[in-house]
Amino acid sequence: MIGTEAFLQFPFLDLRAQYRAIKPEVDAAVARVFDSQYFILSPEVASFENELATYIGARHAVGCASGTDALLLALMAVGVEHGDEVITVPFTFVATAGPIALLGGKPVFVDIDPATFNIDVRKIEAAITPKTKAIIPVDLFGLMAPIDEIKAIAAKHGIAVIEDAAQAIGARRSGKMAGSNASLGCFSFFPSKNLGGAGDGGLVTTNDPALDAKLRKLRGHGSPRRYEYEMIGVNSRLDSVQAAVLSVKLKYLDKWAEGRRRNAAIYRQLFAEVKLTDHVVLPIEPSGCHHIYNQYTIRCQKRDELRAFLTEKGIPTEIYYPYPLHLQKAFAFLGHKAGDFPASEKASLEVLSLPIYPELGEDKLRLVVEAIGAFYNQST
Repeated sequence: MIGTEAFLQFPFLDLRAQYRAIKPEVDAAVARVFDSQYFILSPEVASFENELATYIGARHAVGCASGTDALLLALMAVGVEHGDEVITVPFTFVATAGPIALLGGKPVFVDIDPATFNIDVRKIEAAITPKTKAIIPVDLFGLMAPIDEIKAIAAKHGIAVIEDAAQAIGARRSGKMAGSNASLGCFSFFPSKNLGGAGDGGLVTTNDPALDAKLRKLRGHGSPRRYEYEMIGVNSRLDSVQAAVLSVKLKYLDKWAEGRRRNAAIYRQLFAEVKLTDHVVLPIEPSGCHHIYNQYTIRCQKRDELRAFLTEKGIPTEIYYPYPLHLQKAFAFLGHKAGDFPASEKASLEVLSLPIYPELGEDKLRLVVEAIGAFYNQST
């Protein structure tokens, strides 16, 4: 059992361990790009787009500069303009809602389901107005939102579904991959993601050839051919180095995801041993879902005190997210106040993400759980 001594420090996410395991392949891929000196929209990018579309089960995949840009391009592709409304959640990273406002649209927040952290589907229809252009459900922490139910609501009202799958590549629900079944799926390759690059990168999937063609124009200044511009676009392209690195990593993605799922199962077993159900709520995996645990996020009492205790013991944690978007200064123009979205507000006060990367051994997981147990035992 845990003593009072501090543990040796270990990282929240060890990307160096991941790199060491595949270093020769990654280094060769990067060298290949530098030998070619073909850095923008090269065959490396086209090849990776095809590989990822096949992996996800989507007809088309369009690389771009970041996960934020993936959402921005998706919104532009479905025609979101000044005055349009887009429904999403306030308990998410700012990139989900920020691009809506950048286009002059209005983020319309719907609270989350407290059990899953996904959008509360029961509350979506009441938020739809004649100005609603799209719904952005978020596959938070690696658990897919109920896309089929959301699509049914959207189809009834003639609006698009843009799936924010930035944290959920490889996740499944009812046998369908994240990003395969919405109007558009948006992915991030930020280094901390399950499929992370060597910098920023993003991608949009779709099964609609017209949206695919529009996305390809939009990411290159609205140009179908050099110096011809059919629409106002942006400069947002996945570069060749990122595509080459990601293509290598894609081969290992399922293995890494299974490592995270294995660690999640070990966490469940260890938490059952220390009997903390009065203090800690573990993440759930609803029937028919395949959670990929981009984060392993618990709910806990005395969250900030627990985190400080764990930090003292050398155990890293993160909080995703300490403030819901409707209470952030950047979204004050929406006029929301505390109490408007209680499930999101409560989550922001209780969530704590624990290390779960696949290279993390059971001994470290046990240290984490025993430390949490020690904290609550000394607090009661």
